Amino acid sequence: MSGFFNSSIGRKYAMALSAFFLMFFLLQHFAINIVSVFSPGTFNEVSHFMGTNPLIQYAVQPILIFAVIYHFVMGFVLEIKNKGSRNVKYAKNHGAANSTWMSRNMIYSGLAILAFIVLHFIDFWFPEINTKFIQGDWSGTLEGVEGYRYFEELQHKFVEPWRVGAYVIAFVLLALHLMHGFTSAFQSIGSTAGRKQTMQNIGKAYSILIPLGFVIIALFHHFNH
Repeated sequence: MSGFFNSSIGRKYAMALSAFFLMFFLLQHFAINIVSVFSPGTFNEVSHFMGTNPLIQYAVQPILIFAVIYHFVMGFVLEIKNKGSRNVKYAKNHGAANSTWMSRNMIYSGLAILAFIVLHFIDFWFPEINTKFIQGDWSGTLEGVEGYRYFEELQHKFVEPWRVGAYVIAFVLLALHLMHGFTSAFQSIGSTAGRKQTMQNIGKAYSILIPLGFVIIALFHHFNH
């Protein structure tokens, strides 16, 4: 088994599995955040449950961090190996003839998304870790704020236009990244050619609707803070 995951096919298979996990997390993350648009109280309750649930905090969260790191590191490794294995004797690149621009530039969109994830961690995850694990405050409350603090903190992060702009740009790049990555992940685990069109349709819907939903959330809180 270890030999399989050390092979080129094995790495792509593992890359696909990490992609599926991250796409599932993205869907779950969106499902929670969109609630903030319709019901601040419900968003606070759900956020507090997720933020204090031991299973999520001590099991799911470490797996998520590992999946993020693994996916990006393996993506860079595969890109380097792919470039190294290409035949360099051809002076002219005809890649556009049978591949999309995004498929040839996944590394760049990946770097931009990685930069966004770092910003997102600085905005939300690091403060949460500091509050709960360093200060020891698991109450979910904030001085001067009635009820739980999560909705108040979410709106506060989207006050500044530059941050909202960064989020919008990041999710546009994520949409482009997903359009290729979704189908590619299914191909890596052996999806048949007959299902390719179906996977492409599902992938396009997911790649457009989920990032668009996050953009709507950011703009909503920016204009209604």
